Amino acid sequence: MLFDESSLSRHPSHRAYISSSMSVPSFPTFSGGTRGENPNPLRLSPSSSASSSSVSRLHTTPSFAYNARISLALVPAAAFLLDLGGAPVSVVLTVGLMIAYILDSLRLKSAAFFAVWFSLIAAQLAFFASASSSLASSSSVSSLPLAAIALFLCAEITFLIGLWASLQFRWIQIESPSILGTLERLLFACIPVAVPPIFTWSVVSALGIVNAAYYFMAFACMSYWIFSLPRTSSFRSKHEPSTDSQILGPLESCLHTLFLLFAPLLFRIASHHSNLFSFSSFCDLLLLFFIPFLFQLYASTRGALWWVSKNELQIRRIRVMNGAVAMVVVVICLEVRVVFHSFSRYVHAPPPLNYLVVTVTMLGGALSVGAYALGMVNDALSSAAFTTVAVFISGAGALVIGFPLLFIPLPLISGFYLARFFTKRSLPSYFAFVTLAGLMVLWFVVHNFWDLNIWMGGMDLKSFCKFIVASAILAMAVPGLVLFPPKLCFLTELALIGYTLLLCYIEDRFFNYTSIYYFGFEDDVIYPSYMVLTTTILGFALIRRLAVDHRVGPKSQWILTCLYTSKLTMLFISSKSILWVSAVLLLAVSPPLLLYRDRLKGASKMKSWQGYAHACVVAVTGWFCRDAIFEALQWWNGMPPSDGLLLGSYILLTGIACIPIVALHFSHAQQAKRILVLVVAMGLLLIHLQPPIPLSQAFRSDLISAARQSSDDYSIYGFVVSRPSWPSWLLIATILLTLAALTDIIPIKYIVELRTFYAVGAGITLGIYVCAEYFFQAVIFYLLLVTIIICASVFIVFTYFPSSSSTRILPWVFALMVALLPVSYLMEGQIRAMSPNEDNEANTFGTLLAIEGERMSLLGLYAMLFMLISLEIKFELATLMREKVFERGVIPSQSSHNTSFQSKSRLMQQRRASTAPAFTIKRLAAEASWMPAIGNLSTILCFIICLIISMSLSGGSNLAIFYLSPILLLLNQDSDILASFGDRQRYFPVTLSISVFLLLNAIYKMWEEVWHGNTGWGLEIGGLGWFFAVKNAALLILTLPNHILFNRFMWDYAKQTDSMLLLTMPLNLPSIIITDIFTIRVLGFLGVIYSLVQYLISRSTRMAGMKYI
Repeated sequence: MLFDESSLSRHPSHRAYISSSMSVPSFPTFSGGTRGENPNPLRLSPSSSASSSSVSRLHTTPSFAYNARISLALVPAAAFLLDLGGAPVSVVLTVGLMIAYILDSLRLKSAAFFAVWFSLIAAQLAFFASASSSLASSSSVSSLPLAAIALFLCAEITFLIGLWASLQFRWIQIESPSILGTLERLLFACIPVAVPPIFTWSVVSALGIVNAAYYFMAFACMSYWIFSLPRTSSFRSKHEPSTDSQILGPLESCLHTLFLLFAPLLFRIASHHSNLFSFSSFCDLLLLFFIPFLFQLYASTRGALWWVSKNELQIRRIRVMNGAVAMVVVVICLEVRVVFHSFSRYVHAPPPLNYLVVTVTMLGGALSVGAYALGMVNDALSSAAFTTVAVFISGAGALVIGFPLLFIPLPLISGFYLARFFTKRSLPSYFAFVTLAGLMVLWFVVHNFWDLNIWMGGMDLKSFCKFIVASAILAMAVPGLVLFPPKLCFLTELALIGYTLLLCYIEDRFFNYTSIYYFGFEDDVIYPSYMVLTTTILGFALIRRLAVDHRVGPKSQWILTCLYTSKLTMLFISSKSILWVSAVLLLAVSPPLLLYRDRLKGASKMKSWQGYAHACVVAVTGWFCRDAIFEALQWWNGMPPSDGLLLGSYILLTGIACIPIVALHFSHAQQAKRILVLVVAMGLLLIHLQPPIPLSQAFRSDLISAARQSSDDYSIYGFVVSRPSWPSWLLIATILLTLAALTDIIPIKYIVELRTFYAVGAGITLGIYVCAEYFFQAVIFYLLLVTIIICASVFIVFTYFPSSSSTRILPWVFALMVALLPVSYLMEGQIRAMSPNEDNEANTFGTLLAIEGERMSLLGLYAMLFMLISLEIKFELATLMREKVFERGVIPSQSSHNTSFQSKSRLMQQRRASTAPAFTIKRLAAEASWMPAIGNLSTILCFIICLIISMSLSGGSNLAIFYLSPILLLLNQDSDILASFGDRQRYFPVTLSISVFLLLNAIYKMWEEVWHGNTGWGLEIGGLGWFFAVKNAALLILTLPNHILFNRFMWDYAKQTDSMLLLTMPLNLPSIIITDIFTIRVLGFLGVIYSLVQYLISRSTRMAGMKYI
């Protein structure tokens, strides 16, 4: 029996020391490492004497400190260029970066560096090649310079990405620290000039070129603020003078200023040169110059004009005088382009007076704000002037909007209290201003919108007026509440949460309920998507600022972050309830990330009951939000999802939402990790297999039921033929049982009886699934297939977790599985032949095709089972070798490690001594000597079956052998047939099988052409049969020397003379050039490749040996 004695209990740590070199051939000399590596761990390197200096340089060399800033500019630009270049650029870049990653993992640092640059260059060439077609198709000569500029910008972005990648290589910082400052300076000098055009290009491609100059101006200002302000270099000493340690010099700062001021202006002139001579266009030009000019003057408060003068008084004088002039121009232009262009209906002053009053209001307000921002309101006289101007501006603004003269004191008093708040810091004055300003807002909304009979956003305009007034009052109250003492910060939090809720409700109505039934505005966009994005970004900035200043607590910050994040879902999913559903889901999912964030480093992590509570809240919330999941899946698939897909998505989202709970707070709880793996796997399986759900009505809501019962489903989606899908539940059960066994939820590792039941049960469920899904035959054939899979399951399970008697029984189990192969193969045909539907020739032909297909499926099943057995035996043999090394107390691969490894080894030996089972490793090695032979037999059978399937499906393709020959890497050294086969010869079967298969295939092709009765070959090939046979046979013989030499070399790695390789390699050229059979041409190419590979391996081996000597 398999469970009559104690079982083998291997400690998991034994498997952790399996060497990766077990699968790599050991050459007869030492491998030459890269610079700074020691090729022999038992021999001290000559460079070890300088290790202390290299380590000190490694720790003292500074790293690049501005990766976050650079990523803000280059990552979106690179994403846009990838989208613009399409699949060729993405493929070239992916392959190049994978090569660079492999080289870096092999510690070939210089090669990885050049691989990154070559991949970027190749991607740029692919971009040029894909763009050349559009350039060639453009018939307008005037568009060629613009296309050339665009290609130059793309190349410059690629160059900047290469510079940024170069700064990430640590060896450059150690070996060539002098160039780091230059690379950093190039980045900061070029990004403010190159990135704004790329960003403008991307926005124009989505929104049009009407306002492109203003987009350009905004991106230029952002780039200037991020990169052009004075910043200390990452690679210069802090003891240097401040001007010498800055990244940019006076020349770069001057050029950036000129670009900021004139680039948007020139872009506007170039793009709208046909209508420049209108007054509104002239105002646009003035705005595009003076708004960046004002921004530059404000940036001078952070040192932006350091290159002009170092005298702070002179800089202040420049700032005040030029700022006043620029403010006047900007205000006048805004009056023309904004106030009188879009809001003239709300200006109630008569025409001669309205221009004066609006100018006084806007200009006075702008000058007052500027004076206060520059700190000019600092004494009694300036405070009185500021208060007077504020009162005067408030009265003028009230006259502009048509405020009744009887109530003019209200705006005057509100302006006075606002000025008093800024000058005296009086909170009662601010709230008096809020009260009076709220009354004015209420009057304005009621006076202009209350009587309009408009139904918009699913509700009447009066309701919107109420919400807008309430949100305006809360927005005005928040700045005053922020200044309250910390004990009253909950008032600020309540006001912010209330304002955010109102904002979300208003934007949800404006954005998702877009119907306006008034004067034919049904198709107009009420609330554009960029407004949602803008308010979200501003909300995140406000939350971050208040959190940094400790004005809001972590709970309110968590709620506000979830609410603002949920607004973004409206941009992707067109569901009317998606905002609130996503907000609830985020509130349920995000506490482990946001609410407990400040306590993650301490000892007070989430308690157990809190973890269970959060997991239950996540599950319940996801259940109640299943309608949103249904709508999202329907939006993604274009049709209503099945019940299995819906349930699987719910389970998967629940599992993913619980990952932060387990990863951040219960990383020590192995049981929680195992359950989480099962939950995620269950969701993925339900999504992929979509099995039928008998109780599907239990989670169907009215929305889901209505979508299922739609009368036009067949007319839209067509008729879908349904097939029985209940066997998928068996596959799900098998996979989940296997995961539970591997994660020790089911303790099959320690209980042999449970192990037996698991192996048999998994074999039965998987066998029934295979029979019901892929084979449709008699019950006796079902019994054979289930028996085969049970045998394979028992063999695999008890090979991985052996018991005391399993080593004697498993060879018989494998023999039974192999013996059932011809029985089931022949029985499948007999069952088909005995079927009563063989009346005519058509049925007979169909039966033969069905028999062939079923037999190929059976062979494919056996190939898969033999592959699994070979892989497991290979892994087990490597584990046994490792454990024998541990028993001897010698670990060659770890001999150069530090002393901490010795303590680990002693600890593992103590554990082995304390938990050693009765069935020891020596006994396993003595009684399981059959494992290498069975592994080799399984590998050979798998290879042969795969060849048979390939010959049946592809007709003997030459390419198939290159995919199938790596199966022979699973061969092992045994005591009978492959006694002299070792790790050095592991690639010999691969190369030998390729050569032999191609040789036999070429002979078969010749026989088929000459003796198979093909009468048309003479016209197609050009010769008689004997001539064709002799010629191609001779060419085939010419390809054999290189194959023989290389296969012999792969067996013993004995060096051949260079003259021998030089003499045999040209013999392949006639076979490549003049042969009539493609297989012989492949053999010729392969012979040339074999010769070159043999020469390179011999040369590298010789060089490595000479270096060692």
